[in-house]
Amino acid sequence: VQLQASGGGLVQPGGSLRLSCTASGLRFSRYAMGWFRQAPGKEREFVAAISWSGVYTKFADSVKGRFTISRDNTKNTVYLRMDSLKDEDTAVYSCAADFNVQTAPSSIYEYDYWGQGTLVTVSS
Repeated sequence: VQLQASGGGLVQPGGSLRLSCTASGLRFSRYAMGWFRQAPGKEREFVAAISWSGVYTKFADSVKGRFTISRDNTKNTVYLRMDSLKDEDTAVYSCAADFNVQTAPSSIYEYDYWGQGTLVTVSS
C-alpha cells in the first residue's frame, strides 16, 4: 500500500493550496481518508477526514470554514483544499487510510495506512 501526498509549498498568509493524496495497492473506495499535520516540535494533529462514500466529513476546529476535503474514487485520490492560510498552518501534511469505515474518523489510532507528508509553509 502506498499513499503519496503532493501539492505542498510556500504560500503567503491568506493564500490557498490544494493538497492531493493518491493511493495504490488498496481498494480505495472502501477506505475512509484523513489528513493530519505535524508542525515542528509539536504532536501530529487531526486536520480533516472523509468517509469512503464522501457523504461524511469532519474538520478540526482550527481549520473549519477554511479547509475543504473531497475525494475522487475513480482516481484513488483525496484532496485537501486550504484557503485563508495562516502562519500556524505551517506543517508537514500527511494522508492516512482507514479500512471499511463509513464515518470520518479523527483519531490517529484508527488509521491503518499512512503516507509520507508534504510540507506546507505559510510565510510572508
